[in-house]
Amino acid sequence: MYPAQFDYIRAKSIDEAVTLLKQHGDAAKLLAGGHSLIPAMKLRLARPSVVVDIARIGDLSYIRETGGAIAIGAMTTHHDIESSTVLRDRSPLLAETAAHIGDVQVRNKGTIGGSLAHADPAADYPAAILALDAEIDVVGPRGKRTIKSSAFFLDLLQTALAADELLVEVRVPATAKSVAYVKTEQKASGFALAGVAAVVGADGIRVGVTGVAPVAYRAAAVERALAGQRTPKPETLALAASHAADGVQPLSDIHASADFRAHLAQVNAERAIAKALSRV
Repeated sequence: MYPAQFDYIRAKSIDEAVTLLKQHGDAAKLLAGGHSLIPAMKLRLARPSVVVDIARIGDLSYIRETGGAIAIGAMTTHHDIESSTVLRDRSPLLAETAAHIGDVQVRNKGTIGGSLAHADPAADYPAAILALDAEIDVVGPRGKRTIKSSAFFLDLLQTALAADELLVEVRVPATAKSVAYVKTEQKASGFALAGVAAVVGADGIRVGVTGVAPVAYRAAAVERALAGQRTPKPETLALAASHAADGVQPLSDIHASADFRAHLAQVNAERAIAKALSRV
């Protein structure tokens, strides 16, 4: 199926993109890598009258260390994140997670900003972003603001990003290499049926889960069960991981039932945490 008719505008700067979003309101959609928007338009699930292409705004593609954190521009591709020596040395979870996304073609074109803004419940990055307790900068007509990752993902395909705002940067803390991402994927698409990211830090163990519920989430019950334990025994870890789907309503579809997704969340939480702990 072909998309409905639309006007195409290539923005040359962040300011121009924000101006176009303000001018066209809900009728406009941003085009980054295009892996989410274009299929939705072809299926007529999205029918923007104006598509604003931000793919060539050079100011949005970078990875750099600043103030003890790693700043990543919204248009940075999955491939650049996967292969970044800065991330691998200073905050390796995102690089590890990016390697699980799609295939080579997807990783060369898709962007971190586009993935996070789309908030697909089976995307890989949200688990890592939550486990890292990242910050997300957005820009709109009212200026720039920072959104904590814990407040960014609201519901199925819904975020705290306003319709006239542009996601411009993601900041993750520098960490030790004691991190891990473990995923069970849908074989044809590569999307997560259950993906779990674990970060072992001085403040405890943080766990992010994607693919299980309509929105990615922190597995707070798992984190509480492991509070204060730097080297939990295997039986303690298994018991804690059994709470990985507490408080959520798992998705059920042709790929996996709700019960199976909840089981995968528990299994992968145990594996991800154990893997992260082995890297301490």
